Amino acid sequence: MRQVPTFSSWVVYRKNVRGKTLGGNAVCGREEWDAMELAQPGLHTLVQAGITTEKEAERLARGASGDNFTSRTARKG
Repeated sequence: MRQVPTFSSWVVYRKNVRGKTLGGNAVCGREEWDAMELAQPGLHTLVQAGITTEKEAERLARGASGDNFTSRTARKG
């Protein structure tokens, strides 16, 4: 069985490639973020650190795009 890593906290960051920001945000454990920063300081932009759960980090990374959708027809009835 594959072991899932446990992290002390989670971070949300914006990925940059060749100096340009890619579409959305990404989530990783604090330890992974520290390793990425050590390898290539300043390459990616930290959005928020110290998030206690992966679920909350994913919600923050998605923003409004992760909200439940209710169609207009469903609201009229």
